[in-house]
Amino acid sequence: MSDELLPIGRFARLCRLSVKQLRHYDALGLLKPARVDPGSGYRYYRASQAREAMVIGLLRSLDVPLPVIGRVLAGADLAGTLGEVRDRMEAELERRRRMLAALERVLAEGLPRVEVTVLQEPARHVRLVREIATPATIADSTSRCVARLLGELDGGTPSGPLIGLFPQDLAEEFTVAVAAEVPAERADEVLPGGVFAAAVHTGPYEQIDLTGHGLLAWCGEHGHVPAGPLREVYLNNPADTPPEGLMTRLMVRLEDAG
Repeated sequence: MSDELLPIGRFARLCRLSVKQLRHYDALGLLKPARVDPGSGYRYYRASQAREAMVIGLLRSLDVPLPVIGRVLAGADLAGTLGEVRDRMEAELERRRRMLAALERVLAEGLPRVEVTVLQEPARHVRLVREIATPATIADSTSRCVARLLGELDGGTPSGPLIGLFPQDLAEEFTVAVAAEVPAERADEVLPGGVFAAAVHTGPYEQIDLTGHGLLAWCGEHGHVPAGPLREVYLNNPADTPPEGLMTRLMVRLEDAG
């Protein structure tokens, strides 16, 4: 392949990328032009840079984060970095399989009816972290909240189960949060107590929405007004529990119950 200088538009077509993408990669230091015209600021690339450009494009098509791509291009622990990418893709594939299983269950059996109990929940002093999410990123956002929260706790181990907090209605963007109960002097927030409707979900986190729907449907059928975020209390550790054995207590406060 000739190593002549190519204007950015021609180079973009060669690599199946957009000019906007190339400018973005330049700004991030991932792929610098071979030459920038000092007068016009126009960028030129060598044909030999096409390999790096196409590697970036392929990795981005797999949703690999840009910092990871930078490590790949730098050749730092290439096998380990690509192994991380492979592990993440396999985990995502397994997550989608579990979501498909939930869909098949709904189509075959209809929406489930769940066993609901009404309980008195005390106010809890907590450390809490939040992140903005979308319906497509809620799982990843929740995982990042968990990691950040565990990093803030002494020894990285909570004294009790973690608590996820999710809005009842999912907009295009919304806030998710994860909390851990701590002594009052170390807390940054208080989760209010009150009367709650609760149901236990057994199975993968990807299928929690089925139990959540059943819980909220029970509230409507019994004339209750659910208030505040839906709480997910994670009763066992996904690190040492298979997905089918995970237990999560879903709770929602009953506004009309005092």
